[in-house]
Order: sequence, then C-alpha cells, then structure tokens
Amino acid sequence: MRWIGLLVAAALLALLIWRLPVNGWGSLLWFAGVALMGVIRTPYEATSKEVSTTQSLQNGLENALLAGVAIGSGVLPALHLATGLFSFADYPVVGWWPFLGVPVVAIGLWLFWRSHADLGRNWSVTLELRDEHGLVTSGVYERIRHPMYTAIFIVYAAQAIFIHNWIAGFSGLAAFGLMYVLRVPREEAMMHEQFGEAYAAYCERTGRLLPGL
Repeated sequence: MRWIGLLVAAALLALLIWRLPVNGWGSLLWFAGVALMGVIRTPYEATSKEVSTTQSLQNGLENALLAGVAIGSGVLPALHLATGLFSFADYPVVGWWPFLGVPVVAIGLWLFWRSHADLGRNWSVTLELRDEHGLVTSGVYERIRHPMYTAIFIVYAAQAIFIHNWIAGFSGLAAFGLMYVLRVPREEAMMHEQFGEAYAAYCERTGRLLPGL
C-alpha cells in the first residue's frame, strides 16, 4: 500500500512539473507541504498502532469528517492542479504571491511536528484514549490545548496562498474548519471524563487554539 501511495505521489509531482507554467510555483510548494506533513506523521502512526486503545469515539460522523479533510486538503487541490478542473474559479495573483506562503507553512509544519512529539504515544488520528494515556500539559501544550489543530489551520491557510483558486485553495480550510467545530466538543468531553478536575483546571489556564483564547 505504501508503494502505491509513493507511485501516486510521483505521478502527481510529474504532472505538477508539466503544468508548472499554468499553476505557478505555488503548486510545487503546496505539494512539498503535504509531503512533509506525511513525513512528520508517519512514525507516530506506526507507534500509534503498537499501543492498545482503551476508549474510542470513532463513528460514522468521525470517519466522514476525516474523509472530508482528506478530500479538501488533498484530492480537490490535486485534481485541480493536475487537470485544471476548477479553472473557472481561478483568480489572478502576482508571480511572487505564492512565496508568501513559505514562512506560513514553515511555522505550521514546525508546530505540527512539535505537537506530535510532545504527545508521543498518546497521539491518535481519531478520538481515542490509549493504554496508560496521560494528560500532556508541557511543551506546546502548556498554554494551548489543541496546538496540532492550530498547526493544521496554519498549513491549510498556506494552501489558500499557494493555490490561486477559490475552490482548491480554500477547500482544506473549509473541510478542517467543519471538522474542528464538530469534533472538539466531543474530544474535550472525553478528556473531562477521563481526567476530571485536572483537565478542568488545564482548560482554565489554556486556550483552544491560541494562548488566552
């Protein structure tokens, strides 16, 4: 399965290079950001499979939200950049505009990596509690409860900078925004149930996405 993914990625990269005069450098910068997110997450996915789950809130809605994010952040941008599917929704930008997204995605990727590293074996792609699950309140979690979500919002904001298209550029933000709104209350309720007053006190001194908010 991994080899199939690598072959698809290689084919997409070849198409993006071929269509570079049409899409501009933003298309390759977007591809690099997505690829680096995958590289960062891969070892933590492997570790996650080795740790037993004690509670899971994964259901049809959760799966649909995850699929929506995959479509919004990967499938729709890839289809548009490879084929021009949504070219009717393009908007003009100056040639250097996509490079403004480089520092944005760099910040997002650093926070994405750091939030995985600080969670360690507690991380999972869906709403789950792990065996000997601990409440992480240090590192980037010291003042923000969901720094990984902050990181993903930042990376998808860069997608909107890299791809000058109202659909393919903003589909990642739209899909993840919906997931965030529907998932976070369930996630925090699960954490309250598991950690009680310790989590309530943690919520009092932290913001969800940014310190103090």
